Formats: sequence, structure tokens, C-alpha cells
Amino acid sequence: MSGSKLASLLLFVLGFAVASAPAQTQAQSQPSQSQTPQVSATPAAPPPAKPADVSSPDAILAATYDVISGPPEIRDWDRFRSLFVPGARLIAVQKGKDGSLGVRVFTPEDYISRGGAYFEKNGFFEREASRHADRYGNIMQIFSTYESRHDGKDAVPFARGINSFQLFFDGTRWWVVTIYWQEETPDAPLPKEFLPAAH
Repeated sequence: MSGSKLASLLLFVLGFAVASAPAQTQAQSQPSQSQTPQVSATPAAPPPAKPADVSSPDAILAATYDVISGPPEIRDWDRFRSLFVPGARLIAVQKGKDGSLGVRVFTPEDYISRGGAYFEKNGFFEREASRHADRYGNIMQIFSTYESRHDGKDAVPFARGINSFQLFFDGTRWWVVTIYWQEETPDAPLPKEFLPAAH
């Protein structure tokens, strides 16, 4: 699998293992009379979060990018888990070999199992380049433009795109509900409003 495809599935720069999986759409078919609806098990409670990681939208986005970034080594996966509300999802937009678009949906545990081995052998650094946010009450949507690098000192990122974060504030702390992202491609360049302001 290519480093670029894998890295783009890692958030925050969040890209893992996309290259090896076929593009899939999430269209759901109607169950027949003979089908029994499947009920998902209650998601496990995440480990306790560091208060500084979940104290604000700024803090939880910074923690998300930080925990997946670093030199080749095992990441702090309990810290990663602690950021997500039970039942959270990570969703990557993919283009199939035939050019069709689809999405691939992951749980945080899927992301860990698919990306863990890659991170142990490869440097991966993702950072936020710009942000557009909207909040209503206890929910918040953030378009976070990301840049991915193999080394934190690399002048040019090997990938860019937008992470769409959906956040929830429970009155005490912030949670990541969804990270939904698309990598920039020649036919879908990042619009100027989602790029860093010129200095």
C-alpha cells in the first residue's frame, strides 16, 4: 500500500490502508421480510482523557493531530481512544480504480488496527493549516485543512485535504463524534477559503 494513501486515511491526516481496500459506498439496502435486523453491541467506554486534551475545541483538535504524529514508533493509542465518544466513526472519501467515488467507514479501533503497524515503521506528521468552524449549543462542525508529511521538517507536504470534525460538548468535556475527510486531488483542489491566509 502506498504511504500517501495510508497516510490520508490517518487523520488527522488523519489515511490508513485505503490503497488495499476497494472503494465502497454506504448505500443501505432495504431488509427483506426474512432478514433479522442486527443490533450493534454497546461500544466500550474509552479510557479517561487528559483534561488538557478535551478542555476546548482547540485542545481536542490539537490532541487528535498530535497523537497520530511522530517518528516511526508505537503511538499512544489509549490517548487516541480517549478523544472519541463511544460509537464514533472515521470516514474517508475514496476513489475507485474506475473513478467512482465512495466512502470507507472506520471505528477508532479499526483505525488503530489498520494504522498501527504503518506508524511503527514510518514517520508521519499531520498538522492543521487552516480552519473554518461553526457552533450551535453543544455541537460543533470544523473544516480543518490538513497537511501530511513523512518528517516534521519536510518543507512540502506529500498530501493535503480537509478533515471535517464533528464535536460534542457534554457540559464537562469535548468529544470527537466523527472525522470525515477527503484528500486533495488534481480534479478537486482545495478552495482558497480553506487555505492558510497569505502573509
